[in-house]
Amino acid sequence: MPRKSTTGGSRVRRALVVLAVLAVQVLAGLGLFTGAARADDGTGRVALIGVSGLHWNDLTQADTPNLWELAGASAIGSMSIRTVGTVTCPYDAWLTVSAGTRSAVGYRCGAPPTPEPQGAGAAIPHYRYLIDVAGQRNAGVLGESLKAAGQCSVAIGPGAALGLADRQGAVQHYHSSPLQVKTTDLEKCRMIAMDVDDLVLPYLTSGRLPRVPDQLSAAERRDALRLADAKAGALLSVLPADTTVVLAGLSDHGSVPHLRVTALREPGAAGHLLGATSTRREDLSITPDLTATVLTKLGVPVPATVVGGPLQVGDQGATVDRLRDADADAQAVRSVKGVYFTVMAVLQVLFYLIAFLLLRRRKGLVPVRVAGAALAAVPAASFLVNLLPWSSVPQMIAGVLGWTAAITALAFAGPWRRAPLGPLAVVAGATALTLVGDLLTGTTLQVNSVMGYSADVGARYYGLGNIPFALLATGTLLTATVIAHRWPGRAGVAAIVVLGTFAMVLGGSGMGSDFGGVIAFVPGIAVTALVLAGKRVSLVKLGVFCVAGGVIVMTFAWLNYLRPPDQQTHLGRFVGQVLTGEAFDVIFRKLQAMLATLLSPNLMPIVIAAVAFLVYAILRPEQASAGVVPAAFEHSPALRAGLIGTLVSGVLGMLVNDSGAAVLSMALALAVPLLLATGIGVLRPPASAGGALGELASARR
Repeated sequence: MPRKSTTGGSRVRRALVVLAVLAVQVLAGLGLFTGAARADDGTGRVALIGVSGLHWNDLTQADTPNLWELAGASAIGSMSIRTVGTVTCPYDAWLTVSAGTRSAVGYRCGAPPTPEPQGAGAAIPHYRYLIDVAGQRNAGVLGESLKAAGQCSVAIGPGAALGLADRQGAVQHYHSSPLQVKTTDLEKCRMIAMDVDDLVLPYLTSGRLPRVPDQLSAAERRDALRLADAKAGALLSVLPADTTVVLAGLSDHGSVPHLRVTALREPGAAGHLLGATSTRREDLSITPDLTATVLTKLGVPVPATVVGGPLQVGDQGATVDRLRDADADAQAVRSVKGVYFTVMAVLQVLFYLIAFLLLRRRKGLVPVRVAGAALAAVPAASFLVNLLPWSSVPQMIAGVLGWTAAITALAFAGPWRRAPLGPLAVVAGATALTLVGDLLTGTTLQVNSVMGYSADVGARYYGLGNIPFALLATGTLLTATVIAHRWPGRAGVAAIVVLGTFAMVLGGSGMGSDFGGVIAFVPGIAVTALVLAGKRVSLVKLGVFCVAGGVIVMTFAWLNYLRPPDQQTHLGRFVGQVLTGEAFDVIFRKLQAMLATLLSPNLMPIVIAAVAFLVYAILRPEQASAGVVPAAFEHSPALRAGLIGTLVSGVLGMLVNDSGAAVLSMALALAVPLLLATGIGVLRPPASAGGALGELASARR
């Protein structure tokens, strides 16, 4: 509905808040909301309260007393509510609850449709459109599962009706408002769902989510919050004592995604964190987890198509401030991510331009070498910064610069600095070890990092992201080539195979849960080993290696699929999607995302500049780089093999991952500056250079 920002509109909303609270108190005093008995089988009830647009900054004791009290008696966590698009509207959110998997109506949406009353229940108008036209095959899974188990349900509000509707759009018992609910209504059924839309409705201009982050003033949002709190309180005040209550902030309210509220009230849960197996985090869950939770609590079998897992009560120590900080961290990373990659692209392009101008004149070789190592150290620093307790964007940037300086200093601090491959070994090794250590310790460094993933975006919550894969593959192959350079022959080839296989298995197993990375990494390892062994690499062999990567990753996926549904990662769920015919839709969405990256102004300049410089430096070595690249290859054939393997993994990784150009750009951003740094370390400078440069040249081996 149109947003009203006048003073009169605010006064009307305040009056409605007062009237709603008074109505609840009067009806309770008349005995209409007296306590209800337990369900017939004595196993209790579940009430799902969805407050669209609610995040933890909204909850205060003064403005939302009912929700504040509920949170204090519950295990609490954050919820990543992304469905298919960047932001989630109430319609898509409740449809996801219904389906148990990320779902979308298929166009820019807003509120769920208003049900049409049918006796005690209702029907969702044009419901079959979702299944027959919009391709939402799983719509109605929750309602059908409850019906098949003989469990009735009560829906209050349009969103709740959509969430509990069966495959034909029918809702068993429906009320448009909690003020219409009587004690006998709650005695009938063990499943209760309520859509609290008062907070989000003022945002739905023309029935759609606005294209601005937050179009309401603080006062207007408080008014809407009070209405939402009163409605939630109306239901909370009449729920039977044996009811397990789940509170979820189900949708976004503007153009920027946020982490939303989730709470679970049951005996012994107060003060604990709330997470789920789907995210492998004790303070984070996703919308499909609500479907799995409801069915599990009611003792109803969870269909295999439901991708979520039941909410899990974690450790003690949950506070509202902690969860507010989680969203603040995610927003900080979001605000700086675009700028970060833009700066990366500018620095990479400037580096190649300056290196081209200086190297062809054999000037400034030492600064170029140091700059190359420093530029290559930035990716690892972007993860290591999460070891520090940063709380603002300036602190995060300072931390990244600090770690970059530390890695660069280490690269040139020890005796290895005199070896041409010394700085490369330090920077590449630090990058690989950072990501290996992160995978072995639960991937805490990749969360809320500019080169990792953020929970509010909802693309990944654990394991190895696409950009980290590119860095792990490149860092591992380059580190292995240093070992192969030191111990040539079979020992060197064995080092590449062993280290590469270890990193590949780590990334593709349950720790990394990386699908496309394995497909791309296997050919990279194989090509590096073949080139180092002096074997010819043909297109046929490359194709065989790609097939082998696919077989390996599908083996990982099949083994994961054999685990219980609530313990599967997206690898196992992909096998299920293949079996149900849904895999094509997933692959098509990833292909679209990959193609979109090819036009990225932040990523493609890195690819174009690095590839152009590399090709020109090989074809016209004296004109482009004073022979730096050929000198590096002549000094270390293993490095040449490692770079070829890196390019193979990077190109294939770009084609099979939805991050597309980001994979290849980050592989090049790490490998090519280190290649130049190595070549400068090999070159014997003019006699006049002297000093540190002469020291570098004398280290040629």
